[in-house]
Amino acid sequence: MDSGHKDFDQIRFDDFLKVDIRVGTIVAVEDFPEARKPAYRLKIDFGDLGHKRSSAQITHHYSKEELLGKQVIAVVNFPPKQVGKFMSEVLVLGLSDEEGKIVLLHPTALVPNGNRLI
Repeated sequence: MDSGHKDFDQIRFDDFLKVDIRVGTIVAVEDFPEARKPAYRLKIDFGDLGHKRSSAQITHHYSKEELLGKQVIAVVNFPPKQVGKFMSEVLVLGLSDEEGKIVLLHPTALVPNGNRLI
């Protein structure tokens, strides 16, 4: 069956389950002037997993005030990544718009922080 999409590597469901994708609420947002591209430093509450930090290039579509209290989806089991002097602990997920600017993935209804995507 031809889906009309480019070929891609298929994975098993067990492989997908290795990626720990959770929901969290942004509890702090700071400018990140040292970043190469405009970005924010985020602190995200993942419930029982605690607070995790992330850098995110989302300044085009979101103000700091708009992000506070917003739930987002993130991969929480990648190794931490050094971004300048900042250690990013999770990868916040988003999609590129037509201009390549990031639009965040988020639940459409409030769910408990730390819930895992299944």
